[in-house]
Amino acid sequence: MYEMCENTTIKSLPASARPRERLRYEGAGVLSNIELLAILLNTGSHNTNVLELSAKILTRFDTLRLLVDATVEELSEIRGVGLVKASKVKAALELAKRLSLETNADQPQVKSPDDAASHVMERLRFQDREHFLTILLNTKNRVISIEEVSVGTLNSSSVHPREVFRSAIKRSAASMILVHNHPSGDTTPSDDDLEATQRICEAGRIIGIEVLDHIIIGDNTFISIKTEGLM
Repeated sequence: MYEMCENTTIKSLPASARPRERLRYEGAGVLSNIELLAILLNTGSHNTNVLELSAKILTRFDTLRLLVDATVEELSEIRGVGLVKASKVKAALELAKRLSLETNADQPQVKSPDDAASHVMERLRFQDREHFLTILLNTKNRVISIEEVSVGTLNSSSVHPREVFRSAIKRSAASMILVHNHPSGDTTPSDDDLEATQRICEAGRIIGIEVLDHIIIGDNTFISIKTEGLM
């Protein structure tokens, strides 16, 4: 069950305790369910501030699962909610449901170096410059996104761990696979490739984002530095 908030207005709270300000400066992930719902509702009702109203809704339905299943009519029966607020809540929950379905459908799982290479082979095999990419993965090794980190010369691509991990941190990746191509078609890793791999792996251990492999793409062929025992 959810505890009711003290009977106080939002404006009387310090700025650091107001949901919108907290979301802006600390991120949505730190907010409670009550605070997130309060931002959706925007306003409370007579003698009930928006945090109290949010707590009332969550107490009525007990869990987010039950709230998802609630109808607009059931929500609007709660004193202070009404059809407008109920509709906003249902619309937000429906968007979340569709995002979940879309995410599960569009995120392939990477189980092997072959899987990783298949996602980038056609993108990289005919490039005349070295392109360095990262395949960002969630905790179940499903692809979050494929990010281009840098474009180099005919035979080199300079990468810095800061650039490699920028998108991974932003997208909350659990792990990643490094990928780059050799325009010559020869997938033999250079000393620079191995050094860069080691440097990025060390940075990943510090940050907490594991580097699972480094794939080098040639002309319809590839090697896995991990499989070769070089990382």
